[in-house]
Amino acid sequence: MVNVKVKELQPRRCRLVIDEATPYFVNSLRRVLLSEVPKMAIDDVIVYDNNSGLFDEIVAHRVGLLPVTTDLNLFKFRKECVCEGKGCQNCTIRFTLSKEGPGVVYSRDLQPDNPAYAIADPAIPIVELLKGQRLILEAEAILGVGRDHAKWQVCSGVGYKYYPIVKVNNGQVQNADAVSKSCPVDVFEAHKGELQVVREEACILCNACVEKDRETGGKGVTIKGDETKFLFKFETDGSLKPDVALLKAVEIMKNRLNEFEEKALKLKVMEAEV
Repeated sequence: MVNVKVKELQPRRCRLVIDEATPYFVNSLRRVLLSEVPKMAIDDVIVYDNNSGLFDEIVAHRVGLLPVTTDLNLFKFRKECVCEGKGCQNCTIRFTLSKEGPGVVYSRDLQPDNPAYAIADPAIPIVELLKGQRLILEAEAILGVGRDHAKWQVCSGVGYKYYPIVKVNNGQVQNADAVSKSCPVDVFEAHKGELQVVREEACILCNACVEKDRETGGKGVTIKGDETKFLFKFETDGSLKPDVALLKAVEIMKNRLNEFEEKALKLKVMEAEV
């Protein structure tokens, strides 16, 4: 059974230790977080007035990439909504923007019809307006997934590595200070001629310390990665909290496996009938 321990949970960042797993499992989780977890993003922009230094298309592109606060319990995909894709409050968030220069148009200037679904980061610059310039537009956000367009990608910086196992036999370490300084991520500390492991999880398995230990005539440092245990980390753009994104990814994986099992069973029944 897979065991999961939360090492860090911030508003936009999460670090986990996943034990009793395989590279195939954690890589599947990585791919789902990147491309399958849904979020709201602006997909349609109507520009009524724009005499800024940027073309309408560039402004629309920048607006489309803004992280829209999303509630997955409320919103549905347009194709699954009762409005049949017409755009109701169950599948669409509407925004308006009207600003005149001089000044910078920020993401906070994009006003949603419901304040609860404002842009997650209010200080993202869109365009600078000079005196006499203005920007007036309306926009609609809908639910989508990252595999269709990057603007619907909730997570970034998704990665994992084998959990490092660092062992030190000080009786066979000849130069603790040199070995400690050779580590690029400060896994070790040298104290009174002895090498101490102080940040094991920070180890990137580069083996620089092992090589330095061998160079100085020692054989006291060994490093390997645990192939059943992983350090997993990811960030979100603020549209979803990390724990919400993670649980949604797990739900998607579970549904996909159940669907695969059902189809496999149907094939087995068909083979038996033949």
